Amino acid sequence: MRIAVAGGTGQVGRMVVEQARAAGHDVVVIARSVGVDLSTGAGLDAALERVQTVIDVSNIQTVSKSASIHFFETTTRNLLAAEQRCEVRHHVLLSIVGIDRVKWGYYQGKRRQEELVLAGPVPATILRSTQFFEFTTQSLTAFPGPVAVVPWMRAQPVAAAEVAAELVRLAEEPPAGRVAELAGPEVLAMSSAVRQVARSRGPHKVVVSVPWPSAAGLSMANGGLLPAGPGPRGILRFAEWLSGMPQPPAPQR
Repeated sequence: MRIAVAGGTGQVGRMVVEQARAAGHDVVVIARSVGVDLSTGAGLDAALERVQTVIDVSNIQTVSKSASIHFFETTTRNLLAAEQRCEVRHHVLLSIVGIDRVKWGYYQGKRRQEELVLAGPVPATILRSTQFFEFTTQSLTAFPGPVAVVPWMRAQPVAAAEVAAELVRLAEEPPAGRVAELAGPEVLAMSSAVRQVARSRGPHKVVVSVPWPSAAGLSMANGGLLPAGPGPRGILRFAEWLSGMPQPPAPQR
């Protein structure tokens, strides 16, 4: 199968590309660094030539509701329109568990993206995933200085490689709408996980856990980002990921 990966140079995108190629697929990377711009649509038609399935893991780093909605509306509309012109048969989207319960600015853009995909011209599958284990390292390196501030959050994080494997598996199947949510095997306090990374891998910082003074912060603290029902669960536990154990190829179903 010829698969295009939108955001294929990002953290999870690189893993999707690697695993799709390992499964024998012909993979096209969609990213500005290779001359394809989702924000303007430049290069999309050429990139999607003979593509059967698109996996969209494109992203923006923002906490702004308006910036998030603008980015995901613009890029998703451009991508879906190009897919329709090129007769792409399946659009697979990576989304986030809890975005309809936690009213955070960034999540509003992801909700809009889901709406566009489900109402769009290309049959779609949407996989919501919990936070990646790799989010703990990002929390330590997001800002300079000796202190890392982490919001109170109950999470069920999963290895990014397992998310990538599930996206590739779904791309090989018929479109299925929004499927069961993917999460890791255990519920953790995010601040505790970040402290473990700081101690074992670094950067070595003081990790301070604080409540976010908002409805979104209260929802995060009370499990708003946990899966709402049964679904596929990752095999790799956080301690195993932290110790550098090899990551398994696919989640346990």
